[in-house]
Amino acid sequence: MTTTFKLGELTVGRIGYGTMRLGTQEPGFDASVIHVWRAPADRQASLAILRRAIESGVNLIDTADAYALGETEELIAEALAPYRDDIVIATKVGAVHPTPTEWTPLGHPAYLRQQAELCLRRLKLDHIDLLQLHRIDPAFPLADQIGALSRLVSEGKARHIGLSEVSVDQIRAAAEITPIASVQNLYNLTHRDAENVVEYTAAQGIAFLPWFPVAAGAHAGATGALADIAAELAVTPVQASLAWLLHRSPTILPIPGTTSPAHLDQNIAAACIQLSDNQFERLSAIAPPTKYAAAPQSTASAD
Repeated sequence: MTTTFKLGELTVGRIGYGTMRLGTQEPGFDASVIHVWRAPADRQASLAILRRAIESGVNLIDTADAYALGETEELIAEALAPYRDDIVIATKVGAVHPTPTEWTPLGHPAYLRQQAELCLRRLKLDHIDLLQLHRIDPAFPLADQIGALSRLVSEGKARHIGLSEVSVDQIRAAAEITPIASVQNLYNLTHRDAENVVEYTAAQGIAFLPWFPVAAGAHAGATGALADIAAELAVTPVQASLAWLLHRSPTILPIPGTTSPAHLDQNIAAACIQLSDNQFERLSAIAPPTKYAAAPQSTASAD
């Protein structure tokens, strides 16, 4: 199993770091939902975890303009700029986050271009390595939304274009306008509605960045197939879940987020875990995938 992936001309490790969890939880809301509406209370700890990720070999950092209303991008720049040449920064535009619980697509082409310019300023970059459309907005033609991002590529302000929460048909339609380098959908061991998207991206050589990549719930408890296989491998259930993703497709690039240095180290180490075919099949049987499901369109939460 390879531990790197070629994202266009860029080589990235197959375990990246997602920054959504760096936001501070708002009080008074469901604690199980990540609201990411404000910058972290412990800024120094967030800077330290970002630097630790890079020092430990991670070179793909995923973020979005809506995380902490742009402050997460500022944190990345404070921690890592000036960036090493091998660091790949991925960000997203096209979703607004006006309150802790609201996520709404906004795909007006002028807005997408404005947000990309703000991303460049906050990240202290002259170009964005991977600029992703956070959500397709049904209020505007797809060609106009993708065209706005493609124009940024032609201007040298972005290198590659990605999509988030899309169907195979939407990927095909976008690819007729501009090359699509990545797709970021909800996908993990027990949430596999995007199975056909995983298959399509693998066949096309498109990077698939599963958001919420770590399995959770009763199946990840002290007993069950995941716990049994984790014990066989002498790893944690989270590591076994990440190893399953890496085994599932050579184009999958998990981007687990954490604020814990210990968990960060464990996530990175998952890239070296080798599942046997038997172990992979036993894990796959935990929740058989729903074939050919459409991409979820809910805006109640966002990656």
